[in-house]
Amino acid sequence: MSPMLTVPAGEPAARATDLTKVYGKGDTRVTALDAVSVDFARGRFTAVMGPSGSGKSTLMHCMAGLDSLSSGSARIGGVELASLTDRELTALRREKVGFVFQGFNLLPTQTALENMTLPLRLAGRKPDAAWLDTVVATVGLADRLAHRPAQLSGGQQQRVAVARALVSRPDIVFADEPTGNLDSRSGAEVLGFLRDSVRDLGQTVVMVTHDPVAAAHADRVVFLSDGRLVDELHEPGADAVLDRMLAFETPAAPTH
Repeated sequence: MSPMLTVPAGEPAARATDLTKVYGKGDTRVTALDAVSVDFARGRFTAVMGPSGSGKSTLMHCMAGLDSLSSGSARIGGVELASLTDRELTALRREKVGFVFQGFNLLPTQTALENMTLPLRLAGRKPDAAWLDTVVATVGLADRLAHRPAQLSGGQQQRVAVARALVSRPDIVFADEPTGNLDSRSGAEVLGFLRDSVRDLGQTVVMVTHDPVAAAHADRVVFLSDGRLVDELHEPGADAVLDRMLAFETPAAPTH
């Protein structure tokens, strides 16, 4: 592992400092993130919530190195993303970051096991057999490893995607609406496995969601509104999350 990937002890898994992201110029200029500062602690499950257009996914993409910043700082461990070359950024994402997306993003011709281990194979690495067994047991797919995505339910496909994010033992997993395409039962399964990965495997998870029930699985919920960090809850219940969301989303009275 190269020196730039060494993470100092005691650092949060990820940190944003005055992170600002602006799209467009002039009349089309939109400030998606406005000087956001937030830490994501190691071994914790954080949900990011806010109204549509509040900057949730933009924050995750900037923190994961998938989008550039306009100003401010984004760090994974002690590594400043803006200081990296494209090659170094690719290596950091491959070695330190896991992703779970709403659309599963599985290869249809590959088995569940092949999909799980794909990032390692692309990096020319072999999975740690004991860790792979642990991850497979955590997501409950030991009897589905030879199945292709079309032979799996939506919940099982998303669990494969969760396992794929965990197999490389990343410092942090970013999940963007991971239950958005799932029914309530399958969504609850996936949230349970993300929760288990934090509790049993020491994983760090940051999840963007609009669902208060999903957010209630997290240790902490941070709220964005108009590109700014406006509130947070610790050990949240679904009712408390919903109340907070409704406060942000209450529309102004119409004028006639």
